[in-house]
This record gives sequence, C-alpha cells and structure tokens, in this order.
Amino acid sequence: MEIERPWSGDGNLVHDAVDYRGCPADRSSTGSWLGAASVVGIELCERLATMGIAVNLVTYLTNTMHLPSAQSANVVTDFMGTSFLLCFLGGFLADAFLGRYLTIAIFALVQALGTGLLAVSTTLPQLRPPPCVAGPAAPCEEATGLQMGVLYVCLYLIALGTGGLKSSVSGFGTDQFDERDDRERTAMGYFFNRFFFIISVGTLLAVTVLVYIQDHIGRSWAYGICSGTMLVAIAVFLSGTRRYRYKRSSGSPVVHILQVLVAATRKRGLKRPLTAAALYEDRPEDARIPHTAQFPCLDSAAVMAGEEDNEVGPHGRPTPNPWKLCSVSRVEEVKMVARLMPVWATTILFWTIYAQMITFSVEQATTMDRRMGGFEIPAASLTVFFVGAIMLTLAVYDRVFIPLCRNLTGRPGFTNLEKIGIGLVLSIVGMAAAAFCEKKRLAVAATATNGAVLPISVFLLTPQFLLVGAGEAFIYTGQLDFFITRSPKSMKTMSTGLFLTTLSLGFFLSSALVSFVGGATTWLGDTINHSRLDYFYWLLAVLGAVNLAAYLVCAMWAAPAVISKAEQPHPSTAADEKC
Repeated sequence: MEIERPWSGDGNLVHDAVDYRGCPADRSSTGSWLGAASVVGIELCERLATMGIAVNLVTYLTNTMHLPSAQSANVVTDFMGTSFLLCFLGGFLADAFLGRYLTIAIFALVQALGTGLLAVSTTLPQLRPPPCVAGPAAPCEEATGLQMGVLYVCLYLIALGTGGLKSSVSGFGTDQFDERDDRERTAMGYFFNRFFFIISVGTLLAVTVLVYIQDHIGRSWAYGICSGTMLVAIAVFLSGTRRYRYKRSSGSPVVHILQVLVAATRKRGLKRPLTAAALYEDRPEDARIPHTAQFPCLDSAAVMAGEEDNEVGPHGRPTPNPWKLCSVSRVEEVKMVARLMPVWATTILFWTIYAQMITFSVEQATTMDRRMGGFEIPAASLTVFFVGAIMLTLAVYDRVFIPLCRNLTGRPGFTNLEKIGIGLVLSIVGMAAAAFCEKKRLAVAATATNGAVLPISVFLLTPQFLLVGAGEAFIYTGQLDFFITRSPKSMKTMSTGLFLTTLSLGFFLSSALVSFVGGATTWLGDTINHSRLDYFYWLLAVLGAVNLAAYLVCAMWAAPAVISKAEQPHPSTAADEKC
C-alpha cells in the first residue's frame, strides 16, 4: 500500500485530488483534457451500443422473434428501465466501495461482454424461431422460452453495464478539472458542452449508421462493432491511468439517509426541544445547514439522549453512533432530498410518453412508405428527427433565446422548474399529434391490401418526434439542473441517480400501462394494423394533462434551495460541486 505524502504548499498541486499512487495530483501532468478525453470516448461507445440496440429492438422482436406488438414494446421498455434503474446501484458501489475509476472500467467490460454475446446470439439460427411461412394456415412460430432467455441474459448484461457507466462517467470527467483554477474552471464548462454533444453524436450514429447496418448487413455485425469499439475505448481509458486525478469518496449518501431515518424512528417517542439550538450539531459554523421547521419528525434524529447515543470509538473514547444520533445538518440534507420528491414523482410520466417514440412509433414506421427517392429509410432511423429536435431546441435556446431574454428582461432564460413544465406541455401536445396521425394511418390500413406497405408517407410521424424531442431538451436539462442545485453537496451523485430513476420508472410505467390496457381493452392487438393505438395515445395525453396539473401544484410548493456557506462556490471546496 502506498504511503501518502503530506500536502505541500506547492501551487501546482491540486488540493482535493490524488494521482494513481495516492499522492497529491500534479496539475501539470494529470487531469484536465488529458484525462477527460478518454472518458468522453467511453460515453460515446455506451450511447452507440445502448441506443443502437434500443431503437431497433422492437423490429427484431416482432419480425424475427415473432412476439406480439404489445409484448415487444414491453421488452424494450423493461430493458431501458432496468438500464437507468441500475444507475442507482452503480452510484452506490462507486461511492461506497469501488470509486469511479474502477466502476467505469468494470461496468464497461460488462457492457462489452453483453453486446458481444448479443452479436453471437443473433447469428446462431438455433437461438431464433424459423421464418414465417406465407399463408394463413401456417402462423408464425413464436420464440421459445430458451431463445428468449438467452436474449434476456444478453440485454440485461448490457443494462447492468450501462447503469454502472452512467452513474460515474460524467462525474469522473469533472474530477479531472479544478474549479479553483481559472483556466480549468473554464475548461470544465466546455467539458459539459462537449460531453452532451458527444452523447448526441453517439445517438445520431446509433439511429442512422448502426440501424442501417442492422437492417441491410446484419444485426450481428452491428452489435459486434459496438462490442469492439467499447473494448478499444476501455483500452484507451486504462492507458490513461497515470494521467487521471482521483477524488476520495466521503461515503454513500444512501447510508447517510438511512442513518437519519433509523435514528428518527428510534427516537420518535422523545420530546423534541423547544429551540433548534438544543439539537445535536457536530459541524463547524461555516459548514452548517440552517435548521428548517419542515418535516419535524426527522428532527428527532438530532435529539440528544445522553450516553445511549454513544459507542466506543477507535481510541476507546465514546463517540456518537450515527445510527442513533445525527447532526442537524445531516437531518437537513435528508429534508432537502425529501423536498425533491414531489417534482420527482410528477416527471415520471414524461418518460412514459418518451418510451412510445422508440417502441410503437417505430412499429408504425415499419408499416408506412419509407422511400425517399431510391433509398428506403430504416424504420428505427426515423428517430433522427427526435434527436435533431433535441439538438436544434438546445441550440436555439442557448444562442437565441437566452441572449434575447437577458436583453429584454434581465433573466438568464427559464428557471429549471419552468423548463420542466414546458417539457411536460410539449409531451402532451406530442401525444395528441400522434393520436391524429395514427387515426389517419389506420384509415389507410383499413383499405390497403393485407401485408402490403401502406400508401402513406412515414414523414406523417414527424410532428410527434419533433414535439416530444423538443420536450426532452427542456425537461432533461431542467430536471438535471433542479436535482443538482436543490440537493446537498454531499449527495450530488445520488441526486443525479435520483433523476435517472425518473427515466427508469417512466419506462416501467409504460410496460405496466401497455399490459393493463392490452388486458382490459382491444386497443393493443397482436399487430399494429388491427389495434387502436390512437386511443392509447389519447389516454397518455389525458394522463399527461392530469400530471401537469399535479406538477404545477408541486412546483409552487417547492421551496428555494437551502444552501450552507460551505456549499457555496469558494476556493476551498468548489472543485467538488460537479461530482
């Protein structure tokens, strides 16, 4: 084990970071763009694999595995939901045990393994049912339990890898910059812009190039390319080990929250003091979070009960047991997280609507005329309009709206809560547009020859992709800003994971709704041309309107962020703000 050198007064050393040996990180030879570039490469490959699989998976399930339309949509949404839910697991492991560097390396390997196995499984004819035989007397043979089981193993290995990566990759990238240094603070701003740009590039490549390879060359080739590029990215990432800066973890915020809840439960019968000054506090004055009167039941965790609160410390001295006594600041951190929950709950439905863009909307496209000149557009590539709407909306907002807003009103654009509200409104309008388009498509399908491509242009679906895509641009940035700025500094990583769980639960809610509606109505049949998908879209629009009303109430209730002096940017601690 390396012996750490004491911190010196050398101005070239980064105060809160170490190098690969555990020594103070040298600014001239570690971090900055030298370290951040390979992290960006890992994220590019993750987006390429995850989105390349997700947007075109529904066509594989319906056309090759012969699953019913609704079941295929549920497989996709369950896969995506699990990917985002596992971000919470990855974040916990990174904070409590592995650190971000090892978490990225391990889970990137897991994703490369899962993608490689998926490439093999799509090659072997034994792992898929035989092709359909023409004629009504010979219905398509659905995939067996073993064939679906192998597919699920591959998909959920990829989901596990994605979850671990997304929980740590952006945080490890920001670890490479020191906010106390003017040049590196400026570079960090560029890092976030370029990081989001790389995510968008990865998604664009996935929905265009990778989908084209899947449809015209072979899925195994496409998935093999994803696995190979991820292995190259891992090699590049590991080669930069000596160049990285590493931040020490302060422990898992999940454990801290549990400690407050357990301590408050144990002391629920104790009488709370009349003043907050009588509650336990162990932080210095300038690092404390002011006491608030909200959620008084949690204040019990800071009520002092004498010797019962202590345990034997490392030197034989009594020290407070954190599972029995928590400081006021620790309790207030949990209160800050609790204040996030109403907004958290009312943003889940947006991602349920988003899920339709990569499931039923892609199925709609497979039945429509996708010719553009002499070229036939792959059905899943229609999501390029979705990605394009995100990039265009962000560009117009940053370059046009924000400067205009500053000149006219003095405000730097919309607040995070306003952005979330705009995203919810656009999703409702998008579902209404989708319902109208689907009604027109079904009218054409009713008069078309069975099995033929419908004589209606696939570009009819463009409005729903553009509206929901623009909505994502607002709600994604608004949610991320809200969860980071309204959470305590020690829980920034967890708050990002909390944000990503809204995506996860949105996908799972989509699966639940499809199963419920499919069982209770005839709206979602085995084939999309014999369903009433427009009714389902209207249902989502109505649910979205109800959810919007609930969100507006929650947004008005949401209190301004409570920030201690220690959490405000200043030279000694600001470097951790983006972690």
